[in-house]
Order: sequence, then structure tokens, then C-alpha cells
Amino acid sequence: MIRVPLWILGALLLGGIVHLSTVLAMPMTATQDAYSRLARFAPVNAVVQLNAPTPQDATMPFMDPAFAVAVCRYDLSAGALKLRTPLSQAYTSVTFYTRNSVAYYAINDRAAGRRTIELSLMTAEQHAEMPEEEDVTSADRLIIESPTKTGLIVLRALAPEPGLMAVVRGTLAAAQCRGEPQPKL
Repeated sequence: MIRVPLWILGALLLGGIVHLSTVLAMPMTATQDAYSRLARFAPVNAVVQLNAPTPQDATMPFMDPAFAVAVCRYDLSAGALKLRTPLSQAYTSVTFYTRNSVAYYAINDRAAGRRTIELSLMTAEQHAEMPEEEDVTSADRLIIESPTKTGLIVLRALAPEPGLMAVVRGTLAAAQCRGEPQPKL
């Protein structure tokens, strides 16, 4: 009599373990992740604007048609990266993702406090090798440490009205994502 509930409990526990391990392993085994999809037309360490989504076609899933989107596939193996993007009139955000699509940092125009979002992206090792400058504070230079050497930076700018999309796309066209020269010690 007690065996049937134990078998049911064991089956449920085993099913839960299999389900959880499958869900956690799926991002590591997916072949059509964002980084792979964008590799076809987005060069490394350069900002590329994505086409506006349509009901029949979207570069990435769940894209909002009210936002202009640009991406930068980065590779920090040659050195740090300098990102500079002007702010749009309504709203601008920058989100950093690892190669496996895990978001690890985000900043928007409200947090930037300036007319542009300007920052340096580097690994922890590259950050440790930087020379200390006594006259430069963290308010002067924003440094983001990437947990991986490759990943994505996604820039989004809101067009509050459809007629302003061209202006917002022009703002994102001025964004720069380029390698920084390595400091000489």
C-alpha cells in the first residue's frame, strides 16, 4: 500500500530533476542564440543597427517596433572596448550580455546623467592591469567588467511616435564601439 505513493513520489522527483537540468542546459546547447544569429551581419567591435521588426520578419524574437535597436558583438581578447552612444530625446538604454545571453549590466539615460553614455568594457584581468590614476575618479570614467571575453551590447532607443523613428535611428547611428589601445606599463 505504501509502495504506490513512494513510486509516484520517486517518479515526480526524477521528472523534476530531468526537467530542471534540461531547462538549465538549454542555453548552453542552443545553436541559434542571439550571438550566432547576429554573427552573419554584425562584425566584431562595431555597432550595427537592426532592421525594424515586421509581423513576418524580426532579427531577434520579441523586438518592440517602438524601439530602434543597435548591437555590438564584442571580443575583448585583443584589449578593452570603448563604448560611446548619444542619448535620444525620449529614452535610451544599453544592456550587456555574455556569449550565452546572460545579462550582467544595464544602464539607461537617466542613470548616465550626461548627454552621452560613455564607458569602458574590459575583463577583470585587463582592469587589474590598468595603471592607477590619482586624478581620475569613478565619476569621470565608468568601467564595466565583463565576465566573458565575448558577448553582446544591445542599444535601444525609444521613438515615442512613429514619425520620430528616423531621428532616433540617426541618434543610434552615431554610436561607437571600438577597441581601446592597451596601456603601456
